[in-house]
Amino acid sequence: MKTSTIHVTRRPEQLVPDDNRVISRFFEMGPRRTKTTLDRVLRMTDAQVDDMLPRIWHRFSDRHNDIRSDLIQNFEQVAPHLPAGHRLSEDRKLIIGAYFTMEYSIEAAALFNPSMVMNPSQVDVPDGSVRFLMSLRATGEGHLSSIVFRRGVASAEGELQLDPPTRLAYSSRPVPDYLYNKDLFFRKLMEMKVYEEPVRMVLDELPDQFTQQQLNEVIAVQKYNPRTPRAYLTVFSDMTWLAQANYEVRFSSSAAPAEIVIFPATESERRGMEDLRLVRFTDDHGEAHYYGTYTAYDGSRILPMLLDTVDFHTFHISTLNGRYAKNKGMALFPRRIDGKYMMLSRHDGENIYLLQSTGIHFWHEAQKLLEPRYPWELVQLGNCGSPVETEAGWILLTHGVGPMRVYCIGAVLLDLHQPWKVIGRLRYPLLIPTELEREGYVPNVVYSCGAMAHNNLLIIPYAMSDSRTSFAVVRIDDLINELVNDGP
Repeated sequence: MKTSTIHVTRRPEQLVPDDNRVISRFFEMGPRRTKTTLDRVLRMTDAQVDDMLPRIWHRFSDRHNDIRSDLIQNFEQVAPHLPAGHRLSEDRKLIIGAYFTMEYSIEAAALFNPSMVMNPSQVDVPDGSVRFLMSLRATGEGHLSSIVFRRGVASAEGELQLDPPTRLAYSSRPVPDYLYNKDLFFRKLMEMKVYEEPVRMVLDELPDQFTQQQLNEVIAVQKYNPRTPRAYLTVFSDMTWLAQANYEVRFSSSAAPAEIVIFPATESERRGMEDLRLVRFTDDHGEAHYYGTYTAYDGSRILPMLLDTVDFHTFHISTLNGRYAKNKGMALFPRRIDGKYMMLSRHDGENIYLLQSTGIHFWHEAQKLLEPRYPWELVQLGNCGSPVETEAGWILLTHGVGPMRVYCIGAVLLDLHQPWKVIGRLRYPLLIPTELEREGYVPNVVYSCGAMAHNNLLIIPYAMSDSRTSFAVVRIDDLINELVNDGP
């Protein structure tokens, strides 16, 4: 396949899966096995417990930050299944927690689909260099995907130095005291087209900001009210689902980004959190905020989601709503344009659209921006992350799917002030899978979720066949010249 004439430097650095990086997670057994396992563990003698606990500490304490806390959390998750009246010692709680805990190797299968942004802190970075932060999709047993991070430094010449991965990995669970905004919650429920009367019946009993526990308590009262119509029960389930899908996770301020794992925490993402497109967003006051759009997958349905953080220790997770907030591959522009948020999408599965909105959670306006045109992209066309701002316009990396389901990376130049106007578009791919890149979990694929500009260089982290990650560098002025020459 013919490629663009632009000189692309493929870097030798690679990020490969590391099966030594594990987290602890709850071992779900189902109601029947949970009960029988609890019965068996409760029959263990004190001597057996005293013998087994030190063995667990010896084998697992250096593999986790606080394995004792993990075991207690998992014990509390099965405690409602215990027979009434049992008074358990701390050691007995710990051993029960151990039976309902498993290790999960977060990236044993793959480490891929990266995006790259400037790191929040640039302390102790050499002159002319920049510290970057990457998000990646880590995949382990059962092809279950989570979000992980890596850092490194890029020199003025595009040389890369990657920080080594950490041995310990920190996962977290949704915080129980997360506050929901009543007005936003109501709007999202109306977007879901649920019946308004039972929604108001519940929300009228709640303060302007409420917790999941408060919501559950009000719903419980309504559920057991004999005058509540049975048709309302589905609405109550929808309200509970929405609350669980919008949550917050917090990590210790001492945890480095490379140690953080954002693992599926809700029913809507129980089969994976896929392809985070991270962007450093600058607000109207010049303050930086980090957003990431990703796809939640429950095994049969996909749901577009938004992650946001300012410090990479507290992360807010929320659903994206609106007529055009669907399918995969939504990517946010790094700033508002004429007072509006801009988003790229592929909600029909084949073409790239430009969405506009006055609010970041709701997307109702869309116009087709690009459709497949060239042989290497005739199956489908999508974005490769948020566009990169330059004086000449927005550089948008795209992915196209052609014959034999080969994925290639292309590029488009959009007008800086009117991004629905296409200035230029490469006729041939910028990157195609080489012989060394085409083998993997999904063969013949190069794919990125977001590049970064630095010193007239576009640094493109990209996945190789859904298995591992590498980097390519191209001069921005060369790319723009080619885009302008190729025309729209």
